[in-house]
Amino acid sequence: MDYLNRQIKFTGFGESHANELKAKMESGISDFILLHNQEFGKDITTAGLHFRKSDNSDLYFFNKYDLLVKNNQQQSPVKQTFYINQKEDNITLKEGYNLLSGRAIQKEHTPKEGEKYKAWLQLDFKETDKNGQFKVKQFHSNYGYDLEAALHKHTIQELSNNDGIKRLLESLERGNRQQVTYGEAGKEQKVFLEASPQFKSINFFDSNMNRILASSLTARPEILEATKQQVPDQSLSSSPAKKETAKSVEAKEEAPKKQKKQKIQR
Repeated sequence: MDYLNRQIKFTGFGESHANELKAKMESGISDFILLHNQEFGKDITTAGLHFRKSDNSDLYFFNKYDLLVKNNQQQSPVKQTFYINQKEDNITLKEGYNLLSGRAIQKEHTPKEGEKYKAWLQLDFKETDKNGQFKVKQFHSNYGYDLEAALHKHTIQELSNNDGIKRLLESLERGNRQQVTYGEAGKEQKVFLEASPQFKSINFFDSNMNRILASSLTARPEILEATKQQVPDQSLSSSPAKKETAKSVEAKEEAPKKQKKQKIQR
């Protein structure tokens, strides 16, 4: 029971389920589900944590959790099942929420054979398997996405010291949409950003969570000059409610350069 309580806690479900877990285990029931509700801002999540008793002993195992996310931008809730193993690379509640919100996370994977490796994961809301699960896109290190290098293309004040870089990288790797201070002193502005491994870039958002182009911000002149002939950083999270595809975003961003500022509604 102590082990399961720690597993629940470190998967992001807190410590409030201890009494219910104890009662269920003491009853000797073969399998049971614990419900967990949590809000992230205005978004509502509901999780069902599945436990099952071993056929050969009195041990119980935390096998998986079903996660449902509902927000105002989705026509209907979306859900996914995340499986639990006995290692430390499980997808946490916050990471599951970020995935179902269309964002990417970076996780360390431990294969049955071979060395550990890291890969970015993102749900493909256009494809499901036979069980109705969204398929998972993986972007390994050989795909060529360097998050820190993508960040350093921009004047982000949190990158001014090693501690700031570390905290920002860790937050983005968990799939968070992180607020940063963009621009030089006296010209700075608060924006939000998220990692976009598929497009090897960074997505920027204003305070209303509307997508904005990197070129509309106070970027370093040499970076803007170097990217004038290229398609600017882009990618939309692939939430089922999104009506714009990455291709449509590309078309918008190839509009005449006289247009100084564009916004892509999230």
